[in-house]
Amino acid sequence: MQTTKIIDLARERGVIRAADVEDVGASRTLLPYLAGRGVLRRITRGAYLLADRIPENESFLEVAVAVPHGVICLLSALQFHEITTQMPTEAWVAIERGRGMPVGRGLNLRFVKLQGNAFAEGIEEHESDGVTIRVYSPAKTVVDCFKFRNRIGLDVAREALRDAVGQKRAIRDDIWRIAKCCRMARVMRPYLEMVL
Repeated sequence: MQTTKIIDLARERGVIRAADVEDVGASRTLLPYLAGRGVLRRITRGAYLLADRIPENESFLEVAVAVPHGVICLLSALQFHEITTQMPTEAWVAIERGRGMPVGRGLNLRFVKLQGNAFAEGIEEHESDGVTIRVYSPAKTVVDCFKFRNRIGLDVAREALRDAVGQKRAIRDDIWRIAKCCRMARVMRPYLEMVL
């Protein structure tokens, strides 16, 4: 029975999509049907979980599915790495300059565009419920906070630096290397010298 195949697949993989369902010989139209019946729960357009499953990183899963070529950054990356006490009301996502702006229906997304090394440096991949969550490392996140200090506030950037080093989530040498790579060394030098 197709419904059983879909439920078994959702138990095995966590997040399932229409292509996954078709791979096991079931109809993709069963996904919204099962969601309407309360068996599955839609987390974002085209992605479903078992209704009773609450993943640890659900908000990050939603972003990863909605913007697979994006990277979680800035305040959202600070939250992911548990460096900040702030709870952003929107998900911050970096996309590579030249890529189209994705439409995250139902999600409150805020985009920043980066290019070259400023985009590629410091990307970490974390697996959760069958989805790859791309997020910047703590060191890269700190550098980005200074890069976008006019958008998020210099006080947030300074707090991120202090907390990342203080909690041993990032070391000064990594932050300095990425700051040079992203052309932020001159801006960050005085702040890095103050951090013990």
